[in-house]
Amino acid sequence: MHPAPATSAHLLVFGRVQGVGYRWFARHHAEALGLTGWARNRREGTVELEVCGPRAAIERLVADLRAGPPASDVADVRVNWLPLPPQGAPAGFAIRPTE
Repeated sequence: MHPAPATSAHLLVFGRVQGVGYRWFARHHAEALGLTGWARNRREGTVELEVCGPRAAIERLVADLRAGPPASDVADVRVNWLPLPPQGAPAGFAIRPTE
């Protein structure tokens, strides 16, 4: 049996998602699913993520992100599917500075 092919997705999360531990929640769930990438706050109040891994695992992460941590109030998660970057998936999952 072959491993599921990897893909990538750019995610934007809208709602009350800053100041509630959302990026750490996202990292915890991504790592538990074996995904790599990063998350950061954006100045306009959203959380942005890029994740790499099997599509089914990314879809599961999106479901987790829609629920969010207890103090959050997620209004929407927008998903833009991308091909895997030419350099391949990044190692680990990083919390990046606000942009």
